Parts: sequence; C-alpha cells; structure tokens
Amino acid sequence: MDKITVQLCDLDTKAIINNMYPLYLHDLSGIRNVLPNKFGVFEESDDYKTLQDQIAVFDIWWEKEGVLFPFLIRVNDVPAGFALIATPPYVYGDSNYLVNEYFILRPFRGKGVGEHAAIEIFKRFLGKWMLYTTGTEKNRNAIAFWRKTLLRYTDNQFTEEDKELGDVGLCKVFTFSSKAMD
Repeated sequence: MDKITVQLCDLDTKAIINNMYPLYLHDLSGIRNVLPNKFGVFEESDDYKTLQDQIAVFDIWWEKEGVLFPFLIRVNDVPAGFALIATPPYVYGDSNYLVNEYFILRPFRGKGVGEHAAIEIFKRFLGKWMLYTTGTEKNRNAIAFWRKTLLRYTDNQFTEEDKELGDVGLCKVFTFSSKAMD
C-alpha cells in the first residue's frame, strides 16, 4: 500500500509546489483554452517573462499564515500534488473554506491519491466548504472526481450547481459541510 501524506507546506518545501504549479496551469490550459503569453508562461499578462517572475505572485500562500493553507501531497515521499485552501476573506459567499486550487500529477491520478488527500484536508477544517471547477465537457474528469469524492465523503450531502463566480466566471460549484475526523 502506498503511503499518502498531506502536510502544510512551509518555506523550506514551497519550491516543490512552485515546481508543480506550471504543470497545473498547463493542464488547465487545455480545459480553459488558454494560451501562454509571448514568453511561454501561462499568465494573462506579458509582465511575466519567466516562471521565476510568476512565483512572486504566488508567494501570498506563504505570507498569510492561518488564512491561506498550501498543502503538499506526497506518495511514498514523492511529490504528487498540492491543494491550496483559503479562508475568509478569500472565499465566496458564506463559506468558511475554499478549495482554491487542487492538483494531482498525472502519474498519481486514478489511484485514489486525490480522493484520499482531499478527504484528509476536509477533515482538518470543520465548517462550510466550497470548491469550484470549470464546468465544461473538457473538464468532465475533474467534475466526476469531485462528485465521486464528495458523494463518499459527505454521504451524498453536497450541492452542485452551475454558478457565476465574480472574477472567475461560470463554474461548476460544489458546497458541503465537513465532518470531524474519525
């Protein structure tokens, strides 16, 4: 059995998430029909010439301790993905927690890693959760993943709707409440 761990990422390990983040954006580009800027970086602006430039924007996850939570997911001590969890004021509506970004590297998909890690994170924070994803046919695998994970975790006590979210646009939005750790 593989050992799946989920740990809060600190400054000593943040480079691991920084290294995976461009892969996440590359995956999203196929779903959202986004092209890289003129320097080959997946950002809307040409202000970012290198991945190093992009990292500075991402540093907020390590500057708001107790409000923003960057989690590193590993399988047998090998980096497998990350989850970026936000709390107010970085959430929508009356949610206590938001899955802002969630990514599992391709070699670890379809093996239960993503579901195990997501449920472990949900159990760490009691309250109202929201997560959203692109609600298009190109993103059917992610939508199916979240439906299956939330069905199992909440015993089918979650909502799913197509909803406009401020600066994000039209999304597939899931809401649910977390339960205490077993």
